[in-house]
Amino acid sequence: MKIQESGENYLEAILILGERNGNVRSIDVASFLGFTKPSVSRAMTILKNAGHIVMEKNGLLHLTESGRKIADTIYERHRFLNHFLVQIGVSEEVAEQDACRIEHVISEETFGKLKNFLKETLHE
Repeated sequence: MKIQESGENYLEAILILGERNGNVRSIDVASFLGFTKPSVSRAMTILKNAGHIVMEKNGLLHLTESGRKIADTIYERHRFLNHFLVQIGVSEEVAEQDACRIEHVISEETFGKLKNFLKETLHE
């Protein structure tokens, strides 16, 4: 089942916050994404029911294997696209915004071909 863009954003946020801080709670995700606590709580329930996160009784959030796979994929795309856009002259701010949009819609095939093309171009 394909996860929605918003779900991908939540999983990516949990990944980033976990790497930065170690522990992640819903309030951290809300603050990071600029969403309300009730919106994040609802999303966490959906992601938990889909098997992408585990919520401990003390409120800590953890990615499951499937959640981690999705988050890793989205975050890799985000970092790559952001870096690429900055390298071709796009401002940091616009590159960040555009990478956030593109990361969700670019196909696996196109992303892979883009990465390979750039790798080959830079090594020639």
